[in-house]
Amino acid sequence: MVSNQLGRAARGVIGIAARCVCGNPTVVATAPRLDDGTPFPTFYYLTHPAATAAMSTLEAIQVMPELARMLEEDADVAAAYGRAHEAYLADRAQFGDVPEIDGISAGGMPTRVKCLHALAGHALAAGPGVNPMGDAALERSTWSPERCACIDPGAALADSAS
Repeated sequence: MVSNQLGRAARGVIGIAARCVCGNPTVVATAPRLDDGTPFPTFYYLTHPAATAAMSTLEAIQVMPELARMLEEDADVAAAYGRAHEAYLADRAQFGDVPEIDGISAGGMPTRVKCLHALAGHALAAGPGVNPMGDAALERSTWSPERCACIDPGAALADSAS
């Protein structure tokens, strides 16, 4: 299902970190080092097509600069974002130490807002209140983890077999 969502073979998946209300994957946890040896800092990877499209739309309509201003202007948000970065690193560290990505999380954490896909993936996997920028992106999104927007999984599997 994850490969179908991505439109390519999934790489380094070690688990499903969040699911749609219907049970389909929404976020995968990815090994910090792929099978070919490549370091991969994005531990939480958003796979749900509707969620990824929603984050792309937010990026296109310039939500990232708005969130970056919030990060710059609100010390409490900045501190929470720093804690989100540390939580992300701790989650990934459970699956291996990769010196090339030591201290690097995803989405611009802890000082920038760079990729809403990564931040929303972390927010979905960790739950509300952990990643303030991911939570903010999800709040502004037309997609919701509370409402299924999946294609029929049976049809998707049949299509992929043809």
